[in-house]
Amino acid sequence: MAAGKWHLDCHLASDAHWGGRTLLPVIPGQILIIVAAGAHWWVKGADSNLGWWTIAILVVLFAISQTMEYVSGAVGSKYFGGSKWGIGGAILGGLVGLFFAPFGLLLGPLIGAFVFEWFFAKKEIEEAARSGVGSAIGTVMGMGIKIGIAVAMAGYLIVDLFWI
Repeated sequence: MAAGKWHLDCHLASDAHWGGRTLLPVIPGQILIIVAAGAHWWVKGADSNLGWWTIAILVVLFAISQTMEYVSGAVGSKYFGGSKWGIGGAILGGLVGLFFAPFGLLLGPLIGAFVFEWFFAKKEIEEAARSGVGSAIGTVMGMGIKIGIAVAMAGYLIVDLFWI
């Protein structure tokens, strides 16, 4: 029986590890990590060394990573000189881009910030393009932060499963 539990622990840790590397926008890796932790806790019950605080920490890290991903395009647009229209366009473009993954995740904020700056804020094409490029750079930075948080989540879960 102990060998079966050890196999389950290793399998769920592997799910958490690969969940941290997932780049599919439909099923974020962080959700897979939380599901792996929840499945471990549910299956092993009292024998599980995971506490509610582990699940809570993973959920908080997930919320932070999702917020960073959605806000990063708007922050990048603002940093590169965008107005409130550019920020709104980056957010709206990011939401529309979700439906055209994977390229829409990057192009949505870029196009949204550019179009809103050019059409609504009446900025010149160069200024609108700068805001759009800033949005794309911010989006890439947000994706990097999200991947970093996912790796930290997987690492925390693996350490908590085997060493804490």
